[in-house]
Amino acid sequence: MAIPASLNKNLALPVICAPMFIISNPDLVIAQCRGGLIGSFPALNARPKELLDEWLTRIKAELADDPRAAPFAVNQIIHQSNERLEYDMALCIKHQVPLIITSLRAPNDIVPQVHAYGGKVFHDVISVRHAEKALEAGVDGLILVCAGAGGHAGTLSPFALVGEIRKFYQGPIALSGAITNGSAILAAQAMGADFAYIGTRFIATREAHAVEAYKQAILESTAADVVYTPYFTGVHGNYLRKSIVAAGLDPDNLPLKDKTAMSFGSARDAIAWRDIWGAGQGVGSIDEVLPSATLIARLKQEYGATKERLLATGYS
Repeated sequence: MAIPASLNKNLALPVICAPMFIISNPDLVIAQCRGGLIGSFPALNARPKELLDEWLTRIKAELADDPRAAPFAVNQIIHQSNERLEYDMALCIKHQVPLIITSLRAPNDIVPQVHAYGGKVFHDVISVRHAEKALEAGVDGLILVCAGAGGHAGTLSPFALVGEIRKFYQGPIALSGAITNGSAILAAQAMGADFAYIGTRFIATREAHAVEAYKQAILESTAADVVYTPYFTGVHGNYLRKSIVAAGLDPDNLPLKDKTAMSFGSARDAIAWRDIWGAGQGVGSIDEVLPSATLIARLKQEYGATKERLLATGYS
């Protein structure tokens, strides 16, 4: 297990910040990278699509001025409903984005384009079968989206999925699922992952593009308030109960939808994610909105303190 050199530059913690639809923006990405974490955003967050060029130009320029900044990543949704994929990928190639995070379909067409300029591709997976397909496509790393992760998530325990994938794959793995503090980052490494993949905790930051009611709902919720359903996109995901109720729906009696309902990049999809708030099961440990720099400093302190505590037990 080894983190690629191109992604290990100035890394203060082994963390990739998850790209969150609507939430992740240049302010948040820049703050994450300046704190020594790999920041990221979905390409679809730049609306209209012409804004993506401006975002990438700004992020690259501001990080280039900071000798301590970590690399950044862009998420691409590989699905037939994403009409922007070709346009957005052309801009990522132009700007030579260090890491492309792909989702939904194996990135067979994406990998050669990114490798041509020296970039890396990590792919979201929720099962061994998905991991095998991604590796066949030539990806450089896997992101294991396990039970408890925010947004689109799987149902497998991280202990189970990491263990099974490590039987046949020794490359980079990022682990997602209710990771909100420094102790959990260290735990992800102990299980065999190279990175922790953190999303929900960064919704409750000053830079996140979330309305105050959303941030407050994160603070007020517990794991029991997270609803797992395919209703909103056709793919199972985790959402805050409070936002579902506010939309006039019964979170305990949502109709079933299958993958034929999937739609990404449309105006309807943006409205759904604006009003229905994604969140992981780690919300119960989030109790305040912080500037990203303060949060990252806390994560570093917790990570170091946990290491020291474990060493003091004498079992190391």
